Amino acid sequence: MDSAEQKMQFVFRLRSKGVTDDRVLNAMERVDRRQFLRGTFEARAYDDMPLPISCGQTISQPSIVGLMTQALKVGPRDTILEVGTGSGYQAAILSHLARRVYTVDRHRRLAERAETLFTELDLHNITVFTSDGSHGLPSQAPFDRILVTAAAEDPPSPLLAQLREGGIMVIPVGQSDTVQTLIKATKTADGMEYEELCPVRFVPLLEGLGDG
Repeated sequence: MDSAEQKMQFVFRLRSKGVTDDRVLNAMERVDRRQFLRGTFEARAYDDMPLPISCGQTISQPSIVGLMTQALKVGPRDTILEVGTGSGYQAAILSHLARRVYTVDRHRRLAERAETLFTELDLHNITVFTSDGSHGLPSQAPFDRILVTAAAEDPPSPLLAQLREGGIMVIPVGQSDTVQTLIKATKTADGMEYEELCPVRFVPLLEGLGDG
């Protein structure tokens, strides 16, 4: 199967899983998932499944990436905070939709590799930080959108505080590794409104810096 046919099937699978926003689909078609994987896993890049990366983390399955991105309703002038850089795949997709993306990871090795990839791909509207993502990025707040790619027991209050009024945060929430729900939180003048989107399974959101 050639690359063009693989991409066609990739986009078809995304649509079949509920990713229907054309801007999101175009962004995901432009970002080659293979570039964010290493070794034998590169051959599985177009499969709709999570795959392991360094530091005990994973690159999320494309359909979940698409659904999370779609739920954010990113505008071209938005500034986004991503908590959990991982491979950099999600941030790369967001960079094609937003004005500016700030992404943080607790693992320096992941942050540095992602930053190198972004430079190679000419994605110059992404800024990478190594820090405790559960505290957000107060120096750059407020944000129009916040995307969290690790599961918390509850949406962290520091992140909610850094969301602009009218802003949206998408985060997996759950008290175990097996029962998690993707939540869309919208900040209004009267407080937060929450919407449950779908069941998911993510690595936990941990405080502090990682070992690698």
